[in-house]
Amino acid sequence: MENFILYNPTKLFFGKNVVDGFGETVQELGQKALLVYGSGSIKKNGIYDHVMGQLKKAAITVIEYSGITPNPLVDDVDKAAELGRKENVDFIIAVGGGSVIDSAKVMSVAIPQDGPAWDLVKGNIKAGSSLPLVAVLTLAATGTEMNMFAVIQNPETKEKLGFRNPLMYPKYSYLDPQYTYSVSRDYTSWGITDLIAHCLEAYFGEGKATLSDKFVYSIIREAREFGPSLLENLRDYDLRARMMYAATSALNNLTAYGRKYGDWGVHSVGHILSVLYDVPHGASLSVVYPAWLKLHRNRIPQRIKELGENLFGGHTVDDTIEGFEKLFSEIESPVRLSQLEIPNVDHDLILTTMIDNKVGGNVHKLSPEDDQKLLDLFK
Repeated sequence: MENFILYNPTKLFFGKNVVDGFGETVQELGQKALLVYGSGSIKKNGIYDHVMGQLKKAAITVIEYSGITPNPLVDDVDKAAELGRKENVDFIIAVGGGSVIDSAKVMSVAIPQDGPAWDLVKGNIKAGSSLPLVAVLTLAATGTEMNMFAVIQNPETKEKLGFRNPLMYPKYSYLDPQYTYSVSRDYTSWGITDLIAHCLEAYFGEGKATLSDKFVYSIIREAREFGPSLLENLRDYDLRARMMYAATSALNNLTAYGRKYGDWGVHSVGHILSVLYDVPHGASLSVVYPAWLKLHRNRIPQRIKELGENLFGGHTVDDTIEGFEKLFSEIESPVRLSQLEIPNVDHDLILTTMIDNKVGGNVHKLSPEDDQKLLDLFK
């Protein structure tokens, strides 16, 4: 087992009506907040009014930035950061799913800087400080509510990159499963796929950590046991709560302790599909993961076999692969690119963008020849 530091400064409020105490808690962060959200669905389902009511009681001035897209764009981060500087906000409130919270995380370190946020993401400049961030989660998927990671897309450079900084841990996160009732069936499915993929990225990382492996198995079993039922009962509180807790646990470092790092190669390939065709993040992962397992069937057979033994009772590498294809299908997430029905898909463009972006993992590297094989396996 590798040495590790256990550090997670986010205070997380989980459960029914936890947002009722929201205003009183965030008062300590200042009197002017930048409120960040997406296309406006929170105004239709009542979440916006609930949050604003809490802020009004606390006499907090609110500056709004809306329109964050499901695949978050660096342009929005720059615009919101400029607004935050102009209005001299004290802290940020992100109400939404992973794209909104990820964008707000980058805003939190970009506002104290006076330059493009992409320079931070690319590592050209280092963040020296950040504004406090409060997350109100409305979609169980990414786990961003309790970690220091963010993913941002730059359409101009055709890059979608992960960015990490301890300054980006949310100060407070509020998770009320009722806030996910209005999430559509397809985005619920892709959220479950996302949490499974996060577990797998940790599992295929470097370092022998048997207890962390058991956390991986348990979280995926939770998704497998209750995910299909949730898709048939989207307003079931208990099922929503189970998936919300599972998604947070999948990427709050619980599955990573004792390893040097996770792999994240499948995510890097999935990001190519998102940046080229705006494929929802979770859907891109269920397309790529079975293909990635097939590519590695003779490279890490024991590791793949062990995974299947613990999850599906299988005995071979093929049992593991079939188990995941069945699982993703049971939760209605695609396992082939063709299932996404993308008009005018250009396989050559996908391949060249994969090669240009040097896709691959921290542990399991991918050559240009591997990129071609992988594309052939998932298209």
